Amino acid sequence: MTDAPDLPPRLALAWGVAERPERAPKRELSIERIVETAIEIADADGLGAVSMAKVAQRLGFTTMSLYRYVTSKDDLLLLMQEAALDVEYPPPHDPADWRAELREWAQFTMATFASHPWFLDIPVTGAPLTPNNLRGADSGLRALRSTPLDDEEKMSVILLVSGYARNAARLQTDLARAVAAADGDATVQGGAWADALRELVDEVRFPYLRPLVEAGTYAGEGDIDDTAWGLERVLDGIAVYVDARAAGAPGAGNRGGSGSTPVDGPGADGAASAPDPRDAVAPVEVAVHLKDPKVKKATLKRRDAERRVREAQKKVRELKKALREAQKAEREAARAAVEKARA
Repeated sequence: MTDAPDLPPRLALAWGVAERPERAPKRELSIERIVETAIEIADADGLGAVSMAKVAQRLGFTTMSLYRYVTSKDDLLLLMQEAALDVEYPPPHDPADWRAELREWAQFTMATFASHPWFLDIPVTGAPLTPNNLRGADSGLRALRSTPLDDEEKMSVILLVSGYARNAARLQTDLARAVAAADGDATVQGGAWADALRELVDEVRFPYLRPLVEAGTYAGEGDIDDTAWGLERVLDGIAVYVDARAAGAPGAGNRGGSGSTPVDGPGADGAASAPDPRDAVAPVEVAVHLKDPKVKKATLKRRDAERRVREAQKKVRELKKALREAQKAEREAARAAVEKARA
């Protein structure tokens, strides 16, 4: 390993390889405290309430003092997302069951978004390159370890399912905000206007929608959990593709053929027939995983271990740099000695 990787400041901060300012003995400001405070503000008042000035005020420091740790608000937003994703994903199944594990991964992702509604308000500006974002992708790929998909196909599956999770979470968040903005009045979701819609939605202009409005299906609460149902249909489509690949169909990836990751678990798809979505792990149960004290304690221990590893790696880099400098000085001294002897 040479010196720290050449990364933009925000990514260097996220990976813990950025140079940190020296702190005065009695001062308690740190990147971690800045990010935690910004998240507290966003959780309480939304992303629009977050500013460098407000975070500094909450911490009792000047705004300029924050810029010694976080160089811009954009960097702060990225670090907030990274902190929100610092969670422990559900463990793998034994034997492997790609469908059940991918379902849990999607539900856990939605629960993570729901725990911080502001998360989805931050625009996507590029591919995920921060460590916790990549840990999430790694967990999703782990769910597909028992399938015959190649690497590109696995990544495409992860993008498909994560896209569904993001869109579903966005819809739920927007509806919740609409209800909150109406002082808890759930009629903003349309249920209270069923009678009016029956009068307005006629069979001439809306021939296919009219029967649903007439039956109360359009604006009413049905028996189907739309989010869970939609996820199962996405998984159905993936299952068809996995079965086809297991039967020898050519792959969609550039490399085709089988993936580089060994297949394990019973059968090619790791699961039997598609389960009823109502038998799936409920999102609320997945959300509990985020708040479990033992999980939180384990997460803190992992963070501390990762911090110590980063510090050790930094020390190794410093020692290797010192070694290179000493070797260079030795060569220069030897060269000077030879030149002096020749003279």
